[in-house]
Amino acid sequence: MSQGHPWEGNWKARLYERVRARGHESLTDFAEAHPTLPLEKLADALDETDVTAVQVFSGLVAEAERSRRVTRLVRGQLVRELAESSPEGWPEVMDEAQRFKIAKALGLWSAYTPETHEKRVEQARATLHTTPPPPGWRPLGPDDPLLLTLLPDEET
Repeated sequence: MSQGHPWEGNWKARLYERVRARGHESLTDFAEAHPTLPLEKLADALDETDVTAVQVFSGLVAEAERSRRVTRLVRGQLVRELAESSPEGWPEVMDEAQRFKIAKALGLWSAYTPETHEKRVEQARATLHTTPPPPGWRPLGPDDPLLLTLLPDEET
């Protein structure tokens, strides 16, 4: 065991052991069962002492690449960031505080975007700025109709 040191030992095996112990076949299955939980809370749900958000995301990216569903992962990450930064949904009035919350969510989303999808995320962000979603819009998963319009599945 790692005894609270996330990077010691075989952390990938430990991660998947925790996922299976919670009744899920894959990390993706586990994450999609909790589509609005931020990565940090997903990691905490697996173990508060020796699983990190970076490890969870690394595993999710690897699974998405193998299954050719990276775009779905990217949409799902936006759901997580918006749920954490703006749980009430897209703001009706974009005052300074709300603008900061949305900018933070979009910035973190970009930071977690795999290099292969950076340009598409830039375009989606630009669209969200020029044509904001309706007030109260709160995507609850990666298959949200507006998200599918912004980032349709185009895996190669």
